[in-house]
Amino acid sequence: MLTVKSLTVNYNPANNEQNTFTSGDCVSGEVTLEVTKECTIDSLSIQFKGKADVMWCERHGQNTVVYHSKDKYFSIKHFFVGEKKDNGGDNETLLTNHIGKTYVNVVAPGCHIYPFTFQIPFQDMPSSFDGAFGKIVYALKAKLSRSVRAPTTDSININYVTNADLNRDTGLMEPQHESKDKKMKFFNSGTVAMDVNLEKTGFLQGEGLKVMACIQNNSSREIKPKYCVYRKHSFFARGNRRVSTQDLYKEVGEPIPPSSNQNVTRVLSIPLDVEPSILNCSILKVEHRLRVYLDVKYASDPVIKFPIVILPAPTVPGVEAPPLAASGFGFEPFGNTYPPAWGMVSPQPPSAPQLSDPPPAYGTSGTYPSLMDSGNKY
Repeated sequence: MLTVKSLTVNYNPANNEQNTFTSGDCVSGEVTLEVTKECTIDSLSIQFKGKADVMWCERHGQNTVVYHSKDKYFSIKHFFVGEKKDNGGDNETLLTNHIGKTYVNVVAPGCHIYPFTFQIPFQDMPSSFDGAFGKIVYALKAKLSRSVRAPTTDSININYVTNADLNRDTGLMEPQHESKDKKMKFFNSGTVAMDVNLEKTGFLQGEGLKVMACIQNNSSREIKPKYCVYRKHSFFARGNRRVSTQDLYKEVGEPIPPSSNQNVTRVLSIPLDVEPSILNCSILKVEHRLRVYLDVKYASDPVIKFPIVILPAPTVPGVEAPPLAASGFGFEPFGNTYPPAWGMVSPQPPSAPQLSDPPPAYGTSGTYPSLMDSGNKY
């Protein structure tokens, strides 16, 4: 029978319906260790880290080239048992139990609960993301080390979102305007033109995107205004870029007859589940565009593209989740039938969160910089 039956890490859900965290929030939870017989621990730790990772492969003749890049935002480690590294850093802490004593390194058979609390650093970091060639992850990882044995680990991800604020970047409130005209050829005659306005550039998930257009159809055929919101994923490594695009949703307006002018207003509903834009990561980007075009039969369609920024919807407070473990009544949860060893104190939640000092901010870029660089066309 294995001495270590299980090692699991769990966190208490955020106090909102979306179960999302943002900078400055506290993330608390428990590491649960279940052993079948008494054992000695070299170290037991819980690490909280945020990072971005990009990787893809390409064939060049007979060779396969791997493109890989990573970005680290923060790493904080708490030790329940063991000693922190003597590297002069402030991102490692030795935790104590509810009476201020260190946890014992010899554990009795049964379940043992180790509570923890981290504070997410106050710094500019991109939202959680999982794409075809890259991801942004904020993870809790528990690690148990014993002498002459491979470490036992368990990890769980949290959903982190950038703190959205339309008023923080004035560029998000800037209106946009473009116009396009086209002369018909071959099976059509005359011209078509459109003058399109957006009230602003930044939009929240679930918000209505209002498109106002003046359309002139001076051709011999009817035309239809069409709308498409699409996203672009860009991944960067070793000076190269990998791109993928996808249409998110489309709408079609009413036909406009020949030799007529119309003012058309369309409100496109941005779904709540559309992934937010990510513009503050150096190795990957999530960008969005609105494409407005006129469907003209037997001719190429005149098109106008607007860059838009989609921000996470405001969090909605939810019912506060109960703590994961019972405490204060002299027993341990999860059906432990083994009493603690003599002199062993059952771990209890700390009386106050023990927070480590946040590391220096990674990077200096703004959360939502001014509109995407003009050279990045698609």
